[in-house]
Amino acid sequence: MTIRQIIPEETYALRHAVLWPDKPLDYVMLEEDADGRHFGAFQEDELVAVISLFEESGVARFRKFATRPDCQRQGVGTHLLNRVIDEARKLGVHMLWCDARLSAADFYRRFGMQPEGEVFHKGEIPYSKYVLPLNVSPPTP
Repeated sequence: MTIRQIIPEETYALRHAVLWPDKPLDYVMLEEDADGRHFGAFQEDELVAVISLFEESGVARFRKFATRPDCQRQGVGTHLLNRVIDEARKLGVHMLWCDARLSAADFYRRFGMQPEGEVFHKGEIPYSKYVLPLNVSPPTP
């Protein structure tokens, strides 16, 4: 498996198929996609997972994290999220967060992420905000 940075358009088909297959394709396209960093996990040159990272004012958020169902529970998502955590640290942010489906809460807890705030819904799907404080050392002069 390899992980590399990709362009936003490369994320759309997998985002749509995994996260919101019952919605139109443009539902998974974000206005801020042009400003984000997007990563894909590839198995034998086939894109099997995607995640997008957005940074603003010392805080980073990842969104649209999707792994093909036949590749789930094989460590693909773990490798991809570890890459995004490393990337957030390189950006020097002090916190990383996401809106997580409650069905995936245990996955995020394994990375040290903790729920913050109340449960909310997107359509019928329950979510919670999950946060990970990042201890970033200040740059050396």
